[in-house]
Amino acid sequence: MPSAPRIGVITYPGSQDDRDALWALIALGADAVAVWHEESDLSDLDAVVLPGGFSYGDYLRCGAIARFSPATAAACEFAEAGGFVLGICNGFQILCEAGLLPGALLRNESLRFVCRDAPLRVERNDLPFTSRCARGQRLVIPVKHGDGRYVPPPDLDPAQIVLRYLDNPNGSVDAIAGVCNETGNVMGLMPHPEHAVDALLGSDHGALILASLVDAARDRSFAAA
Repeated sequence: MPSAPRIGVITYPGSQDDRDALWALIALGADAVAVWHEESDLSDLDAVVLPGGFSYGDYLRCGAIARFSPATAAACEFAEAGGFVLGICNGFQILCEAGLLPGALLRNESLRFVCRDAPLRVERNDLPFTSRCARGQRLVIPVKHGDGRYVPPPDLDPAQIVLRYLDNPNGSVDAIAGVCNETGNVMGLMPHPEHAVDALLGSDHGALILASLVDAARDRSFAAA
């Protein structure tokens, strides 16, 4: 049986949900390891997660400084080589700033911080991040952000939309909650799957996202071996 896939979770100064992501990934069978923002080589990993929080205090613009971190540059190289990269909330913002994902995350339409469970619909289940989901499946995963209004570029391919809100909490265009890159190995979403891996917390639907990543990373590790 293949060994547990090695999945790195990057910690930036100001990261808030890195430990939650590590705990969730370990609970789902991964060998999850912390990656400091100054790391410049991620080649020993099978997947990378950019967690939520307030990297570098969200100065200038959410993710704008983290975009220049050595670990972000390494994550870009990792993705360009076909590696799986998942950005959650602030991680999604960083991936957009770094150019790995299209579009931008702006202030919520209400101009208020929102923190609540968000019902979602799965638009694609053929990705490394959604293989345990069914297309059209309803998920409930919490959101907590002030800058989560996703604005896509005019030429966004509809096939890059992975998740949509069923009750739009932030004014995102077309209720988009998560997108992927053109090749499908990079995904960003504003909801926090690491906070929904145990039904005792209200929902375990986030486990479907993270366990899909664990499965894909395990397969990639096995193939490489």
